[in-house]
Amino acid sequence: MERLLEIRDLTVGFRAGGGVRAAVRGVSLTVGAGESVGVVGESGSGKSALALSVLRLLPDTAVVGGEILWEGRDLLRAAVRELRAMRGRDVAMIFQEPMTALNPVMRVGEQVAEAIRAHHPEMSRGELRRRVVDALREVAIEEPERRGREYPHQFSGGQRQRILTAMAIANQPRLLIADEPTTALDVTVQAQVLELIAELRRRHGLALLFISHDLAVVAQVAERVVVMRAGEIVEEGPVAEVLQRPQHEYTRQLLAASPSMRTNRGRPLASLA
Repeated sequence: MERLLEIRDLTVGFRAGGGVRAAVRGVSLTVGAGESVGVVGESGSGKSALALSVLRLLPDTAVVGGEILWEGRDLLRAAVRELRAMRGRDVAMIFQEPMTALNPVMRVGEQVAEAIRAHHPEMSRGELRRRVVDALREVAIEEPERRGREYPHQFSGGQRQRILTAMAIANQPRLLIADEPTTALDVTVQAQVLELIAELRRRHGLALLFISHDLAVVAQVAERVVVMRAGEIVEEGPVAEVLQRPQHEYTRQLLAASPSMRTNRGRPLASLA
């Protein structure tokens, strides 16, 4: 399998109080072409810092070490112009909270158009409008011509997440990073968004790096899972193997803390040590 993304010994820390607080400690992982990899762990385990470091979207207080290779090129040492050229075109990201990720004073169609125009400045206005409508239609936004003229507050949470997904896939990237895209959604809408992401992967042959605190969610979209705790990888392997035969105590605790149809509702859920 062709390796698209290779992370080697990644460290991420944040300057605070005269020192550096570690968030990611010596993490290494790969994502192959068309592969789906899930990263799970509790809040604060370093999942989002890992995801944001790939596109160098961390704040100026971040201190990053190691290597992040995209098709053999180290993104941590790439020029800003190179990064801007590949963000959204080669690697795209769906962010966690759609209401803050979308500009509230811009029509959603204009925001999708902006994502396309960044990589295709030569595109005519007519072609750009067609691409925007196609992108919204592909993520199942009904009446995309009309709804593209509306603002984010006129959409539900699930629809806003679909719009973010439209922006991410509009330039047909090879890798999609999804940072907890279903966290703020109810379970029914969550299932719809997961089904959409899975369908887009099949349709476009996308590789996927899916970040979540929920092992059950990752099991629906990933083929391989990486379990993080306190900034480190404690376990990784095929999803079915890790879920059915977890080797690390922390993974077993995560599974025990997740409710299922067999959970005794008369007792509190297990907590993490």
